[in-house]
Amino acid sequence: MTIIETIIIAIVEGLTEFLPVSSTGHMIITQNLLGIPQGDPFVHAFTFIIQFGAILSVVFLYWKRFFKLNNAPIPEGSTTLQAFKHKWYFYWLLFVGVLPAVVIGLVAKKSGLLDWLLDSVWVVAIMLVAGGIFMLFCDKLFNKGSEQNEINEKRAFRIGLFQCISVIPGVSRSMATIVGGMAQNLTRQKAAEFSFFLAVPTMAGATLLDLLDLFKGDTVWATSDNVTMLIVGCVVAFVVALIAMKWFVAFLTKYGFKAFGVYRIVVGIVIIAFLATGHGLQMVD
Repeated sequence: MTIIETIIIAIVEGLTEFLPVSSTGHMIITQNLLGIPQGDPFVHAFTFIIQFGAILSVVFLYWKRFFKLNNAPIPEGSTTLQAFKHKWYFYWLLFVGVLPAVVIGLVAKKSGLLDWLLDSVWVVAIMLVAGGIFMLFCDKLFNKGSEQNEINEKRAFRIGLFQCISVIPGVSRSMATIVGGMAQNLTRQKAAEFSFFLAVPTMAGATLLDLLDLFKGDTVWATSDNVTMLIVGCVVAFVVALIAMKWFVAFLTKYGFKAFGVYRIVVGIVIIAFLATGHGLQMVD
């Protein structure tokens, strides 16, 4: 990859990470359009690592939530464990929510399923259309959100189960977790914010796994150019995601998912049409 290609992919990642359109799917599509070879271990790792750069924008934007403990009085008669959970409740909810993704993600990674899925534009296109059709109706299906409902352990775990679906490229992690929250009778805004928070440990773990795999294998990838691309990609994705996230919360709260559903269907159908007629997506030699 060149530095220009890196910046383009990072912009795509930053714009799509928190939108319910599948950031991984869009990066795979962009890589194909740019003619970047698929199947390369560094390209796979790059696809996940720059997502962590975008995810750090959550910590920056919501830093008061991430670095503030629960200072409310501990209920009388609490055990040591209950007192610990009370103090660190925000982090406990993230731990509970990320557990399903840890299990499913490790299985998909170790089995080779994840790498296979990352190389399939067909999978991305089909899931874009399927997810888009679902999003046309999900606002009506899950419209019982109440401001009185808050995230608890059961809701966090169930949202985590929804997140596991996003192991398939083309299925948006953001969409899966937000819909999971709305299915637990949370408002769109609360569901979206918890989706952002849950992304931090999820993508931190995915990034760590990819880095470990890279260092375990042949380190020929560790050139100064590749390291530079990782750094540039993470920085660009961070800045763009910060802007996109602020806009998305306001838009989703007011308008819902339908516009994103239409976008997904159109993009997915165009890609399927290209592939079905024997045309590749590559635009650059």
